[in-house]
Amino acid sequence: MSDTPTTTDPILSATPEVLVRAAADGSLAVHWYDLTCPFCYLGQARTRFLQERGLKVAELPFQAHPDIPAAGIHIGPRSGPMYAKIESDAAAIGLPLNWPPRLPNSRIALAAAEWVRRNKIQSFERVQARLFRAHFADGLDIGNLEVVLRCVVDILDDTEPLRNSLAGGEALEWVNEGEHLGHQMGVAATPSWLIAGKMISGFVPENEFERLIRLTEGMR
Repeated sequence: MSDTPTTTDPILSATPEVLVRAAADGSLAVHWYDLTCPFCYLGQARTRFLQERGLKVAELPFQAHPDIPAAGIHIGPRSGPMYAKIESDAAAIGLPLNWPPRLPNSRIALAAAEWVRRNKIQSFERVQARLFRAHFADGLDIGNLEVVLRCVVDILDDTEPLRNSLAGGEALEWVNEGEHLGHQMGVAATPSWLIAGKMISGFVPENEFERLIRLTEGMR
């Protein structure tokens, strides 16, 4: 369960304000996400696409539905064209999708992921992916602190510092910081990426990202 380094660039663990300034030269994209947003779940593929094209991608939390109560809400079966399209897209990119019967409040999970980003950047990608999978594939309640910590301990040996940060409110305040900056930059929904000074939102086709990637190439 020990860390296996993936991304170790220190800029990716910086504060939101530093990340937005770093994005100004076109070498970095900033991505706002929520762990219970199905378009963010799919959006992992777009983040990988940007990384494969040479962009660093820094991830910031943004709770899409802050009005969800702490106990979550019952959703039930998903039906209709939008859900069918999400299921088709997930299958096309190889992501398992089992719609959970409840929508949890994602704030604790976002705070845990943000703590890992700031303190254990080499493990962030795997922690984020594990929390996405917990909600969208494994039927786990990521609104529950103990469930979140069990997911994280799959990757980090020692979660006590994370538990303490959550209990003391530090990691939750970091979520506030990411969201505050997102609002300032014009984020209205998740997923949203800031690339070359332009905001792109939703699980849009790769060619929409291509246009912005070309802009960054002229800036670098």
